[in-house]
Amino acid sequence: MKRLVLLFLGLVFSVSITFAQDDLMDIFGEEETIDYTSATFKTTRLTLGYSVENPVKNDMIFLISHHFGNINGGAYEFFGLDQATIRLGLEYGITDRLTVGYGRSSFNKTYDGYLKYKAFRQSSGAKIMPVTMSLIAGTSINTLKWENPDQENYFSSRMTYLFQVLVAKKFNKNLSLQVMPSMVHKNLVASSQDKNDIFTIGAGGRYKFTKRTSINLEYHYVIPNQIDSYEYTNSLTVGFDIETGGHVFQLFFTNSVPINTTDFLTQTTDKWENGDIYFGFNISRIFSFGGKKH
Repeated sequence: MKRLVLLFLGLVFSVSITFAQDDLMDIFGEEETIDYTSATFKTTRLTLGYSVENPVKNDMIFLISHHFGNINGGAYEFFGLDQATIRLGLEYGITDRLTVGYGRSSFNKTYDGYLKYKAFRQSSGAKIMPVTMSLIAGTSINTLKWENPDQENYFSSRMTYLFQVLVAKKFNKNLSLQVMPSMVHKNLVASSQDKNDIFTIGAGGRYKFTKRTSINLEYHYVIPNQIDSYEYTNSLTVGFDIETGGHVFQLFFTNSVPINTTDFLTQTTDKWENGDIYFGFNISRIFSFGGKKH
């Protein structure tokens, strides 16, 4: 685990040195015209998972994420609207590249926190970079009461860690795609057959068909033979984004009950083909604390 953390920090450090060298060249008078790609996605979430977008320095995003119950519950459950899973989150731009985030989910009464660093930005002109890449390191804490409080329980057993690389490309003003290799490390697993380190590979994107609306798709594939104690499946979400000035509304259908990333990547158990589909939404609001931007 320590090696993975050191490797992640080393990658961030090496990338930072590269950009520091570029800034030094600018000081010595080398003029460059770089056209950076903007608005690869509308907000910091693709649907459930992270996108490469960050709040700019001194901006804070308040994010409300909500999943109703499964649609196949029928009229008795008001097609899922009688049930709810919710997450409230805050994301703050320490710099234009570095974001810190915090949230609390009703699923397993989970608290989560993370850092996201935008290592590369897609650009053309004097500096050609074909993609945008962000690095994420986070942790989550399950605060449910112990199933067996009489035995010796450890706080570390509540901890789960996330390491994720996001690579996205905006092909034109309408189409953006992203891949998301991830590793989830669980300090405590349900059985000896389960792996502590679970690897997934995700892919998704959006297609914008008007200035303020788009269709989004997100899929995460769990590498086989890592989880044995329960019947998991892969998370698939289809969504629709609506931008209204300071707010972005994301409406979607998914087979994932959990909202927190470490949970929906590894604890999705429902299947689209069985009608286990959940309607949900994200609402994000930006607050600026940096004064007037130039």
